Amino acid sequence: MSYDIAYIIIESGKGGDGIVHFRREKYVPRGGPDGGDGGDGGNVYIVGDENLTSLLHFRKKSYFKAGDGENGKPKNMKGKKGKDIYIKVPIGTVIYNRETNEKIGEILYHNQKILIAKGGKGGKGNSAFKTPENRTPQIAEKGEPGIKLKLKLELKIIADVGIVGFPNAGKSTLLNAITNARSKIGDYPFTTIIPNLGVIYDDYYNRITIIDIPGIIEGASEGKGLGIEFLRHIERVKIIIFLLDPTQTLINEQFYKLKNEIIKYNPKILEKPFLIVINKIDIVNENEIPNEIEGYEVIKISAKERINLEKLIEKIKDSLKF
Repeated sequence: MSYDIAYIIIESGKGGDGIVHFRREKYVPRGGPDGGDGGDGGNVYIVGDENLTSLLHFRKKSYFKAGDGENGKPKNMKGKKGKDIYIKVPIGTVIYNRETNEKIGEILYHNQKILIAKGGKGGKGNSAFKTPENRTPQIAEKGEPGIKLKLKLELKIIADVGIVGFPNAGKSTLLNAITNARSKIGDYPFTTIIPNLGVIYDDYYNRITIIDIPGIIEGASEGKGLGIEFLRHIERVKIIIFLLDPTQTLINEQFYKLKNEIIKYNPKILEKPFLIVINKIDIVNENEIPNEIEGYEVIKISAKERINLEKLIEKIKDSLKF
């Protein structure tokens, strides 16, 4: 199972059966019907939880069933409703019916609740069937069955800013340097294998979330490397940071290739605002780095040595119109 795709089975509760029963009291020799209705089955909900960042917890459990409604009871007492269940998912989770591929809904904010499967309705007891013509009905309804569904959950993390670049460009180092994140870093490709989230605040305590997208390589849009598994997360960001590494291939070439992979995946993504940031100016000759690429301003930084990070943060805030 991927960290951002999960397959689960859910089942709402069965409705309880209504019962056939008649009053049996000491001084009521011919008591009427008093069979109670069955309780409704429990519902299945999916709920947004801002504390979750992946779908990995579904590795341990992938089947979820709500409680069945209790059968009716004598004295016209209705059976107890089955227990509802609430399945927690990260913000940005899209829910599909796995068998029809129909989109059921998506979780966009904390504590958002979507009803996925309603519990079966409880059956009526025999007291509901009493008529002037039939004062002693011998019938009762069975409870309705629950609904069983196979679901696909797909996480598209919602963030304000997405950092994209080739492996080893310093994305995680940058995220750690400007936010509260503690991403794993290392001098080898694909150190980051799941997106990491960090947060900064502006002077007015507006929350800005930044996501470090794992390294993109040529052919990612066709599934090479870590593939489109991570490109989907760029769809939800408000602005993109293209992080380029002057110690690798030519800067202009890196920018072109990154744009090309995004265009192949979804060209509308490049309609978003973006910043071009060149990292590692502490280990190269800064004068050899262009001030513009394709007419766009270049921001020169060193994430490791924390050079020009305040300037970058101000540019991010300006782009988000805070």
